[in-house]
Amino acid sequence: MELYGYPLKAKFNQPRPPPPKVLPATSTMSASYKNRLPCNPESYSMPWMPNSYYKAAALNPTLSPLSESFPGLPPTKIVPFISERPDGAFSRHTLDDWHRSNMTNYKESETTRHNAERLRADLNRAIKDVYQQAKRSQGESTQNLGERVNDIEYWKSELCIELDAMIRETNSLADMQKRLERALADTEGPFQVAQKCLLNREKRMGIDLVSDDVEKQLIQEIKIIRSCRERLQQCLDTVNAQLMCNKEARQELEKDLADKQLGHHIDNKCYQMKNTSRGLHFFKGVERIDATVSVPETWARFTDNNIFRSQSARAASAKLRASTESLLMGTADEMWRQFSKVNDAFTSRITETANANSKIQTHLAK
Repeated sequence: MELYGYPLKAKFNQPRPPPPKVLPATSTMSASYKNRLPCNPESYSMPWMPNSYYKAAALNPTLSPLSESFPGLPPTKIVPFISERPDGAFSRHTLDDWHRSNMTNYKESETTRHNAERLRADLNRAIKDVYQQAKRSQGESTQNLGERVNDIEYWKSELCIELDAMIRETNSLADMQKRLERALADTEGPFQVAQKCLLNREKRMGIDLVSDDVEKQLIQEIKIIRSCRERLQQCLDTVNAQLMCNKEARQELEKDLADKQLGHHIDNKCYQMKNTSRGLHFFKGVERIDATVSVPETWARFTDNNIFRSQSARAASAKLRASTESLLMGTADEMWRQFSKVNDAFTSRITETANANSKIQTHLAK
């Protein structure tokens, strides 16, 4: 179509449809074409000329047949008729060009579809690989968590057993401490009595102020009681120190047991977690966080050292209890024997003094 009175030829082409937003279908070939019309680059370079309508309307309309005379226009600006143009002036492309354009579109469609299918296959394969890798990693993590839970349960049971034994031993040693304190307090009376006996015997008059066996036994009793008190006090100090050591070992066991219980709760919860569990969230960069302070070897060694320390403290405590029991029995027996000797000496001296007094009374009566 040409507009009369305009030097250029107007071309009207339909706008090119937008490209598809999804992958082309693989069932038909025509659905994947880029355009239903062959690509014509010249159509984009031609201007859109709305002024042609105004120029065409500016001419004087007439009902007479078209003629070669145009009043009002110079001969140099008269547009030639279609019949005067050379043959093929309106041809833009040949039929071969049209076929080649179609073949190009076919090949591009085939290539695009092939690339899309290959990309889709690669994506499916990548999804399967990632899923298998994630499933394998999850299985390994679950197995490791199960082993970790078993290890924590083992060490937790060992800590509980040792903690119970330490509590019993500490209570027994505390009872021994109370016995020592009572024994030490019980020696205060005999010690004061022996000292007062010596002080009262100093009040004897004249020839009766003699250094007899009673005085020797009283002095020996004071020495024995003082020695027993010193040994009991030293043993009491040792027991107090051992109680502090037992208390420290017990606190370490309790702290380690509390940590084991917390770790067992966390790891057991993680072990029972599934993909369908509630409250699952992804924390970006959590795999790069390493807040650990130990490795499995040092972790197990730490608990083993705590148990060994507690066992050593229990052994020392049991040995100390045995020695304390022996000391209590020995000091009690030693002081009792000396007490008997003092009483025997007093009895003998009292009898001797009574006999002398009786003889003096007899002589006074003569």
